[in-house]
Amino acid sequence: MRVDNTLEYIDQGSFLALRALGRGPLIQFTWIYDRPVDIDGLRRFHTNLGYGLLGRRIERSALPFGRDRWVASPGPADLEISTQDRERSEVWLWADERVRLPIDPQAGPSWHLGVAPLTDGGTAVSLVVSHSVGDAKAINIAITDAVQDFRRDLGYPPPGSRTRGQALREDARQTLRNVPDLAKAVVSAVKVARSESEGLSTSVKSGGRQRSRAATTEVVAPNAAVFFDAEHWDERARNLGGTSNSLFAALGARLGHILGRTDEDGRVRLSLPVSERGADDIRANALTEASVIADPSKVTTDLSDIRRDVKAALTALSEAPNELLGPLALVPLTPGFLVRRLEGMVQQVGSPVGCSNIGELESEINRPDGSDADYLTIRMLEPKVTAAVLDRMGGLLFLVTGRAHGRVFVTVASWVVGAANTREALRDSVRQALADMELSGTVE
Repeated sequence: MRVDNTLEYIDQGSFLALRALGRGPLIQFTWIYDRPVDIDGLRRFHTNLGYGLLGRRIERSALPFGRDRWVASPGPADLEISTQDRERSEVWLWADERVRLPIDPQAGPSWHLGVAPLTDGGTAVSLVVSHSVGDAKAINIAITDAVQDFRRDLGYPPPGSRTRGQALREDARQTLRNVPDLAKAVVSAVKVARSESEGLSTSVKSGGRQRSRAATTEVVAPNAAVFFDAEHWDERARNLGGTSNSLFAALGARLGHILGRTDEDGRVRLSLPVSERGADDIRANALTEASVIADPSKVTTDLSDIRRDVKAALTALSEAPNELLGPLALVPLTPGFLVRRLEGMVQQVGSPVGCSNIGELESEINRPDGSDADYLTIRMLEPKVTAAVLDRMGGLLFLVTGRAHGRVFVTVASWVVGAANTREALRDSVRQALADMELSGTVE
C-alpha cells in the first residue's frame, strides 16, 4: 500500500541546510566492551538496521520548490571492522575518525557501523547517523528494533520508482495542497520577525564581523566523555535539591560559565531540545526546543531555581508550541544561496549552551551484539566545518546525557573563539566544572 513518503517540513529544513552548506550534524552512538564482541551478532544487528527508521534515504523532488520524499534504502553492505587494534586510550580518536567518514542522506549511505578491536582485549563499536535521517529518539527506536530482530516496514518505494512525468505531476499536486500551510507560515514568520527583531538584529551585526583569521581546515570540535556512577549522580542531585535533569542543566550552565558563554550579567542561556515523538511517529526529527536562563554561581550549591525554571519552560512548551517552528512550511521555497548567506551573517543569539537529555535508555540499546556493553555514549558532532565558521558562529558548547548499565554519561563538544581548542583544554574545563559541582566522574 502506498504511504505518504513526503518529508515533514522540519526534515525538509534539515536536509535543505545540509545540501546548501555541504555539511550537517551527525549523531554517534559509541559502545565500549571490556571483552571481544560477537561479530555474528553485530552483523545481524547491522542487517536489521537497514529496515525501519534507518532503512531510508531522501530522493529529491522533481520540482525545485517541491518537497522531497523518502525512499527505501538498506544502508551499507556490511559493517566495517578495523584491521588495526587500537589502544583503549585511542577510542575517542577512532570515534572521531568514524565521524569523518562519508555520510549522505541522499546518495547514501545515511549511516554506517564500525568495529575496532582494542589491544587490551576489548572492543569499540560506533554507529554514526545523519541527523537528517533520524534524531536520537528515532535512532533509539531503530536500535531497539534491530536488537530484537524486528524489521519495521515503513512502506517506502524503492529509489527511482517514479517516472519523470509521475514525479512532476505528484509533486505539483503536493505543492498545491501545501498552499494553506504556506499562508499560515507567512503569518508566523511575520510574528517571529517582530518578536525576535532585537535578537536577530544583534545576531546579524555581530555575526557579520570576522572574529579571527581562522584557517579553513576542516575540524571536528574538541570533545570529551564523562562517566558517572548513577547512584552517585542521583545522590548529588538530591543533596542539591534537584533532579537528574536539573543537575545536568546545572553542569551545562557551570561549564558555560567556565568557557565564557555568558551574558552581560554573567548568566547562561540553556537550549534544551525536547522530543515530541509519539507512537508510530516516523519523522526523522520530532523535536522542539525550550530555553532557560541560569545563574551559574548558584547551581553549585542549590538546584531549586534551575529545577523550577526548567519545569516552567517545559510546561509552557507543552501548552503552546514553539513559535519559531511556525514558518517551517516556507522551507521548500528557500533557495540554497540564501541559506548560505544567512549562515555567514547570523551568530547564535545569546551564545546558547545546548543540553540534550536522552534519559533512561532501554536495555536493548546497550546490546548491539546481543550482550551488554560496559560503556555507552551518545554525542552530536558536525564534521566538514571549519574553524572560521565556528568562530563566526561565536563558538559552540553542546552536551548530551543519558543513562545505561548503571552509569550516567555526559558527552561534551566545544569550540571557544580565540582559544587553543584542544581535547586537553576541554577536559581541564570539564574537570573544573565537575569539581565546582562536587561530582566524581571519569573524564575520557
